[in-house]
Amino acid sequence: MRQAYSAVSKLFDEVSAMVKKVMLLVLMSILIIPLVGCQVTSRSHRPDPDTLYIGSVQTSFPSAYMPWLSREGIAPTIAGLLYDSLFAYDEESGTYLPSIGMEWYYVDSEGIPIVTEDGSIDYARLEEIYGGPEHQYLAVKVIIHDNITWSDGEPLTVEDVYFSFDIATNNALSNHAGALAWTSDLRHKYTNGVLTQQGLFTYDHGAAKQGYQIAEEDRDRVIYLHVNKVLGSVTPLFTSVLILPEHVWAPVVSFENQLNSTSPNEEILYRYRNPVGSGSWLLDAENSNNQQIVLHRRPDYHLTKEDGSPLIQLDTIQFMLYQEINVAIYALLKGHIDVLGTTVSSNYLRLFEDEEDIFVSNAPGEFIQTLVFNLNPVSSEGNPMRDLLGNTEFRKAMALAIDQEELVDKVLDGAGRRESAGLMKASLVDFYNPLSDSLPTDSETRLAQANAILDQIVPDRDSAGYRLLDGKRVSFEILGSPGEQDLISYLQIQFQKIGIDVQYAAKGAQPESTYLYTSRFDMTLHGVTFSLSNIDIMYPAHFSTLGRTSNYGRLVNEELNEAINEMRFTLNLNTKYDLIKEIQPMIAEEYYKVPLYTSNVISVARTDRFEGYQVVDGSTVFNSASLENLRKTERGR
Repeated sequence: MRQAYSAVSKLFDEVSAMVKKVMLLVLMSILIIPLVGCQVTSRSHRPDPDTLYIGSVQTSFPSAYMPWLSREGIAPTIAGLLYDSLFAYDEESGTYLPSIGMEWYYVDSEGIPIVTEDGSIDYARLEEIYGGPEHQYLAVKVIIHDNITWSDGEPLTVEDVYFSFDIATNNALSNHAGALAWTSDLRHKYTNGVLTQQGLFTYDHGAAKQGYQIAEEDRDRVIYLHVNKVLGSVTPLFTSVLILPEHVWAPVVSFENQLNSTSPNEEILYRYRNPVGSGSWLLDAENSNNQQIVLHRRPDYHLTKEDGSPLIQLDTIQFMLYQEINVAIYALLKGHIDVLGTTVSSNYLRLFEDEEDIFVSNAPGEFIQTLVFNLNPVSSEGNPMRDLLGNTEFRKAMALAIDQEELVDKVLDGAGRRESAGLMKASLVDFYNPLSDSLPTDSETRLAQANAILDQIVPDRDSAGYRLLDGKRVSFEILGSPGEQDLISYLQIQFQKIGIDVQYAAKGAQPESTYLYTSRFDMTLHGVTFSLSNIDIMYPAHFSTLGRTSNYGRLVNEELNEAINEMRFTLNLNTKYDLIKEIQPMIAEEYYKVPLYTSNVISVARTDRFEGYQVVDGSTVFNSASLENLRKTERGR
């Protein structure tokens, strides 16, 4: 039987490779034949020499630019250019970089920073001060820059920060579930639109009454936050909440006309379409539409390079809409655009090998693609097949059948890497626990173990070698997008080797509401990423909380939950690191979110007009580091 599976797998590999070659040849003929006799140079099709033209592949461009409206498509990219958060997080150094905020501290009850002699966080003293049960929160002091203005010229103050956090916690005014999630660890609470617990303090909002003395000259620069006793609680507050101008939104937002309105009145709609931000770019509303978005650099942006020169040298960015990736690639090769800001498949890598003036960014990815099992569906969605997925040993057998190396090689053409069963990148040496990878690495041994397990659970097979449950073939559907069919096809071959049938099922436009939150699925593909900056939020969301969270298969493991809670609430950094390492084997041994691979982020740009593109982990070539380093080439001047 194994020989039959091997033959099928070999045939599939040959057919798949042939299909990829044919697709590549067809694509190359589509793209290159029109270019015969037409040299692709900087003189072609980009009329403004000072504008960076960026191609984006999606169905349409947004017409509203309120930064909390959408996290889909190009909307968050544009929002991040027009608006700023308090800080940016640097995963490599584990520090928060200045943005609107200049510096921050944990402080004691009098507002005095809890720091060591070198100015870093004194974790031992922090635990000494706040570790007892009498303390319900941590106090945080943030000092913002004093030279920031909104794009309409109004100064940005901590009252804008207060307004943004305050309305984010008040769903009656914001109507934004995401904002509630970002501020969930902020101890500033509303009930039915009424403030029931204050956790934000400025000169004008009760700082002195709370015991925090702010000098008159600092009244616009200092804000105090009370957050849950979780070391990671500041991360979403600092990095996810884009700060809004109070003078723009406070006059028009009400319980009847909420910030995130599905039916905005004329005043709110005008503000959606004419954003007033503090970011490094301004929207050219007059020349932006559903086919293009034009941004101009702010000459008065408060952040600069060390020598005081502007952070960004470019004057204008123009995003161009393409609804099909092949057309966008053709536009890049032809010279219509400078950058393809959309991730491309590794299948296209060979297309750019011999092209002049093309920069390929093959950046290591951040998201681990996992296979998620519905192991605990709601009662109305339970059935005998899904009962099998509730068996840890059954899931272990399926995990053993997955060959990550083959998936990286065949699906990603080598442009990716295998991942730990503990779902922590091995490159994060302070947190990664190799003990979470206890299964054998040899594929033959893994298959033998998987079949031995299944022979105890579902020993009967049909004539084709598939296992039977109550006379029916053991078969499951894997929810995925059209672009994931190739991956699911290879999983189909791998699971055949242990007698399990899987089929592709289209997840549609809103899979969470349609299938995942309602338990109407067998398995699904899901990208996850865990690091010190996000695990305090992500671990509970993925493995503990039931309901409308990323714990789609409704895992319930009290021992794991207790470990996650202990990790979240400890103020001892060394203990936190140790607990992160202890949790990884617990995650791995559930065989619940099984890693498949992490794919590289591949994107391309032209180098005939601009140079200085940067490769950034997890990002396309259009990233903030590239923007800060791009300069005109000699030919582009």
